[in-house]
Amino acid sequence: MTSAGGGGTDAEARDAAFAETVRRAGASIGALYLLTPDGQQLSLDVLCGAPADFALPWTRIPVGAPAPVADALRGDRVVWVASQEEMARSYPRTAMALPYPLALAAAPVTGVRRWGTLLLMWPATRPPYMTQRERGHITASCGRLARLIEEGVDHGAFPVPGDRPRVLAPHRVRRPAGPEMAAADFVERLPGGSCALDLEGNFTYLSAGACELLGRDAGELLGTLPWQSLRWLDEPVYEDRYRAAVISREPVVFTACRPPDQWLDFHLYPDASGISVRIVPSGGQGPPSPASPQSSRTAPATRAGRLYQLMHLAAALTEVVGVQDVIDLVADQIMPAFGAQSLVLSAADAGRLRITGYRGYDPEAIERLDGLPLDTMFTPAGRVLRSGIPAFFADPEDMRRSYPEASGISGKQAWAFLPLIVSGRPVGCCILSYDEPRAFPAEDRAVLTSLAGLIAQALDRARLYDTKRDLAHGLQQALLPRTLPEVTGLRVAARYLPATRGMDIGGDFYDLIPIGDSAVAAVIGDVQGHDAAAAALMGQVRTAVHAHVTLGTTADQVLAGTNRLVIDLGPDLFTSCLYAHLDLAGRRVTLASAGHPPPIVRLPGRGTRPLDVPPGPLLGIDPDAAFPVTEIPLTPGLMLLLYTDGLIERPGTDLEDSITALAHHLAQAGTRDLEALIDTLVGKAGTSWQRTDDIAVLVLHETTPHP
Repeated sequence: MTSAGGGGTDAEARDAAFAETVRRAGASIGALYLLTPDGQQLSLDVLCGAPADFALPWTRIPVGAPAPVADALRGDRVVWVASQEEMARSYPRTAMALPYPLALAAAPVTGVRRWGTLLLMWPATRPPYMTQRERGHITASCGRLARLIEEGVDHGAFPVPGDRPRVLAPHRVRRPAGPEMAAADFVERLPGGSCALDLEGNFTYLSAGACELLGRDAGELLGTLPWQSLRWLDEPVYEDRYRAAVISREPVVFTACRPPDQWLDFHLYPDASGISVRIVPSGGQGPPSPASPQSSRTAPATRAGRLYQLMHLAAALTEVVGVQDVIDLVADQIMPAFGAQSLVLSAADAGRLRITGYRGYDPEAIERLDGLPLDTMFTPAGRVLRSGIPAFFADPEDMRRSYPEASGISGKQAWAFLPLIVSGRPVGCCILSYDEPRAFPAEDRAVLTSLAGLIAQALDRARLYDTKRDLAHGLQQALLPRTLPEVTGLRVAARYLPATRGMDIGGDFYDLIPIGDSAVAAVIGDVQGHDAAAAALMGQVRTAVHAHVTLGTTADQVLAGTNRLVIDLGPDLFTSCLYAHLDLAGRRVTLASAGHPPPIVRLPGRGTRPLDVPPGPLLGIDPDAAFPVTEIPLTPGLMLLLYTDGLIERPGTDLEDSITALAHHLAQAGTRDLEALIDTLVGKAGTSWQRTDDIAVLVLHETTPHP
C-alpha cells in the first residue's frame, strides 16, 4: 500500500512493483509504458535491464501503431511474440529496431480504466511458449500496477511520464562477500585478458592482461565506452555485438584487428548486471560460445545504433497519413532520438513558410516566425530551403554571426535546420532545437540529412492526402443533417464517426424527419464503400427516403421506392437501410429493414434486447423486392438504438454475439445524457482508436409523461 505522502511515494511503490514483476517473470528487460493524457500515445515511463539510449526509437508509440505494446492496449490482451522470426512476420517495424534473438510479451495495465502497457523481454533461449501460469502472473502484476497508479491518482498524483524514462538498476542476487584479493589473483592468472562492461557499455574493470592486449592503461579506459576510447573498435559491428549481448542475454563473439595487424577475439558473457569479456589473441584457445565469430572487415561506416534508429523511423514515416501524423511522429520519435527539446515544422505555401506544427516554443515566437517569405534572411530557414543544404548551429554565437536577430527569438541554444526537398521542389523546413549548446558530429549530420528527405516525402504525401480528405469530408458533412429537429416527447442524439483508415469518409448516414405534429421518421443506412462515390450515393439515398416520407407512404413503400431509385442509378454499390416510423399520438412504432442490423430496444423495467425485424434484401439488388413490416407499441420511456455495422463487426467475432454485447452495454449505460451514452457504446465496442469501417448511431428516447 502507498501512503498519502505524495506523488514521490506513489512512484517509488510503482517502481518497486514493476521491478518485482520483471524479476518474478525472469525477464531480462522490462518497460512500463503509460498512456498520455490525450489517450493518443504510449510513453515509456520506466525501463529496467537496458540503457535508456536503446529505447530512443520507441520512447513514444502511437496507440494506433502496429507494435506489440499498442496492440496489447487496443485489444486489452496479452501479446506474446515467441521469436525474432515471429516478430519479423507480425511486427516488421519493431523487428527493425530490435534485430536480435528474443521473446517478448506485452500486457495492458488496466484497472478502472486503461493506464498503459507492460513490456517484458527474454533471451531466445527460453521456451517458445507461455504457460497459463506465466500469463496469469503477468496479468495479475498488471492489475497490481494499475491499482498503485490509481492510489497515486487518489493522492493527487496523476501519472505523467517524463521526457526520458527512469532507468532502474537491475535486480542483483546477493552473494556472500569473498576474499577480493584471491579473486583478483585468480583473474590475473587466466591467459589472455579479462574486463567488465556495465549495461551502458562502459568499462568497469580491466585486468593487466586486458590492458596489455588493448594497448592502454586501465586509468585511460575505466568509465569509457570501448568504441570511443579505442578508435579501432569504432565500427558498427562491434557496437551491434554489444547490443546483441545486452538484449538477447546470450554469449556473443567477435573478432577485431588492433592496428597494425594483431587480431583479437572478444567473448562477451552478459547477465542482468553487465557483461564479462574475455580477450584472447585470434586463433588462440578461447572459451566456448554458441555464437559464431563475426569479422568487421566488411563493416559499413555508420554506427549500428543510428542505423537501427534510421530504419525504424523510415518505416514509421511510410505509415503516416495526414500532416498531423507527420508532426506527431517527428515530435514523439525523431526529437527524442536526437535529444532535441523543440521542433518547428513548416511547409512552403504560396512563396511563404507556413508553420504547420511545433513543440517546445512560445506561441509568440511562432507568431513571429509564421509566414516568413521563402527568401527570408531573418532566419536560416530561407537559405536552407533555397540551397537544399542543411545548416547546423552549435550555440547562439554561431547563429548570431550570420543571423543576428534569429537566436534571440526563441531562447534556444543550438539548432539543426533541415530542408525538406522533393524532386528538387521545396516542400518545407524542419527545425530541431536544443536548450543547451550542442555539437553536431558528422555522423549526426549525415543521419539527420537522410532523415530530412524521408520527412519531406511523408509531408508531401500527407498534404495531398489532407487536401483530398478535406474535400471529401466537406462533401459528406454537407450531405448529413447539420442538426436534428426537436420533437416534442422525444429526446434524440446521433453520431457519425469515419473510419480511421482511408479518406475519413464513407456511406453511413442517418436522418430524423418530422411528419406533421404527432409523428416522426427515423432512418439509418450504410452504403457500401469508403470513398467519395459512397458518400455521393449516400446523399441520393437519404434524399430519396426524405422524399418518400414527405409523400406519406408506409414504411415498406419508403424502402421499395428508394430501392427502385438505387437500381435506376446503377452505381454497382449496395445499401442497407433501417426505417422506423414513430406515431407519437397512436403510440405505435413501425419498422422495415433492407438487410440492416436489427435495432435494439430498451424498455423501463422490461430489459434490453435486439428487436426482431425480418429484413428484406439490400437496396439496389432486386427491383421487385418486398420489405416486411414490424410493429411494436410505443411504451412510455422506450429507447430505440439504430446503428450501422461498424459499431459491431470485429474480425473473428460472431455478429450475433456482438449485437448481444451491444444490447448489454446499452442496458448498463446511463440515460441522462444521450451524447455520453453514445460515447459509452462506442468505447465499449472498442472502436474509439482504430476503425476499419465508419459508424453511424441514432438514439431515440420517448419522454412523454403518461398517467
